Amino acid sequence: MGSRGWMYTKMVGVFVLCCVGGPALMYYVTPAEGEVFKRFNPDLQKRNLELREQRLKNNEEFVSKLIEYSKSDKPVWIVAAEAEKREKAEKMRMAAEQGMERETIREQMRRAQAEGK
Repeated sequence: MGSRGWMYTKMVGVFVLCCVGGPALMYYVTPAEGEVFKRFNPDLQKRNLELREQRLKNNEEFVSKLIEYSKSDKPVWIVAAEAEKREKAEKMRMAAEQGMERETIREQMRRAQAEGK
């Protein structure tokens, strides 16, 4: 019976080491939020500050899209794929319209050149 008590003691010790020591190690190793930024060279700091607004805007768009997608009964990834297909189709339609407009302008220019000669 004595060996079982020693085994349970070891198991409790390993459990405490993993449950307390793991998070304590992560807390000790993880740098503070501003500490990493201070280690950047000045050029990277400047660029990071310049692009901050763009990153915040992109994040806000992403969150708003996720909120919109989550209102559906379907899974988010399916709704996102459908939205991506719609956007792709819209871009293709816009590109086709622009191509048609360019072609009509070219045709008008050709007619104007032919009439001018």
